[in-house]
Amino acid sequence: MANDASLITYVREVPVQREADVVVIGGGSAGLNAAVAAARAGCRVTLIERYGFLGGTSTAVLDTFYGFFTPGSEPRRVVGGIPMEVVNALFDHRAAMYRPNTYGAGTGITYNPAVLKRVWDELVTRAGVDLLLHAFCVDVLAEGGEVRGVIVATKAGLLCVRGRVYVDASGDADVAARAGAAVESACATGEVQSATTTFTLGGVDVPQAASVPRAEFVRLLQEAAASGEYDLPRKEGSIHRTPLPDVMVANMTRVPNVDGTDPASLTRAELEGRRQVGEYARFLIERVPGYERAYLAAVGIQIGIRESRRLVGAYRLTKEDVLAARKFPDGIAQCGAPIEDHHSGHDTRWQYLPEGEVYDIPYRALLPVEVENLLVAGRCLSATHDAHASCRSMAQCMAMGQAAGVAAAMAARKDSACADVDVIALRTRLHDMGAILDGGRPAPELL
Repeated sequence: MANDASLITYVREVPVQREADVVVIGGGSAGLNAAVAAARAGCRVTLIERYGFLGGTSTAVLDTFYGFFTPGSEPRRVVGGIPMEVVNALFDHRAAMYRPNTYGAGTGITYNPAVLKRVWDELVTRAGVDLLLHAFCVDVLAEGGEVRGVIVATKAGLLCVRGRVYVDASGDADVAARAGAAVESACATGEVQSATTTFTLGGVDVPQAASVPRAEFVRLLQEAAASGEYDLPRKEGSIHRTPLPDVMVANMTRVPNVDGTDPASLTRAELEGRRQVGEYARFLIERVPGYERAYLAAVGIQIGIRESRRLVGAYRLTKEDVLAARKFPDGIAQCGAPIEDHHSGHDTRWQYLPEGEVYDIPYRALLPVEVENLLVAGRCLSATHDAHASCRSMAQCMAMGQAAGVAAAMAARKDSACADVDVIALRTRLHDMGAILDGGRPAPELL
């Protein structure tokens, strides 16, 4: 027997488990909106998700949607349609609240992730999406510039799912990379945003904790780090109230230089992130008013990856596009969020758009050049490092997913390439669904 694993080949027939018009890989914020949009357009849709629940980062890592509103004194809402159905459902369940952002990134919508899981379930079920959970995409069948199927690993073994059009909402451009599309590894360039393990504290005296001024909180954190009693690599970060009584959620840890596509790198990052959780939780309990009786209630199901592999598509969104609030004739989503770069240092770099301005995310940023029947959606869109640091917010991922789902349905119906989708018709359909493509809506509820 060969002792070199690279020489061992295992071959067997992989059964076709599902066939659909549109196949969406990844059941996070982008993939969910893509699947629902395509299903509502009359397509047979299969959605593949690796966990046993939907939501991706929104339910496994975070508890706040950012990007729905522009920053500033007169906020406007820039995302609508299916994403707002999700937000409204959370408020109907009394499981959400508006929360100003500490750094001026625009008001966030903080929610109960346990309730959001059920909201996502109900959304895809009502839309008639064929859902395959506990399924991880491990390979792609591609030929002649087209995806012919995706191979997924499940408890039943390897299965093949076939479609006419595919949406890569994996977050890491897994499908695009394996199908032969041009991609860029952020880690390989030396510019990759740090990863974060979030955590929840229960038993908090929330009014007292919330009364600690931001400047005082940062002073306490830096003082604790300088004392040598704690290992606190990030010298700022945030901890915020939630819709749950006596519960606060922290986004404070920092694990730099993580390759989100490398299992060994991810393994090290998970261990380091949880180690840091212990340090930051201890700091809060021992040094910050309001946390004296707090306890560690939960840790993120996985470490939060901000940036990994990105598409190099038909158009690449740039820093200049963001800061100039550039508009595009094929704009399919809008964003007013600042560039928020969680670099490897102890703080975060911020660069803001002009007051009240927004920029467009063009349809071309979702289009691989080399693969005809594939779209990407979410944080693996075609963007430079700096632009990505603005448009990766979950609200924008949801808006991109909604657009990708509609476009995929249009391409599947005509059996045409995704690049041949009529962009004017796409924008019209998005507008009719409630998507916002024209600079935003007043947000009086935030004033």
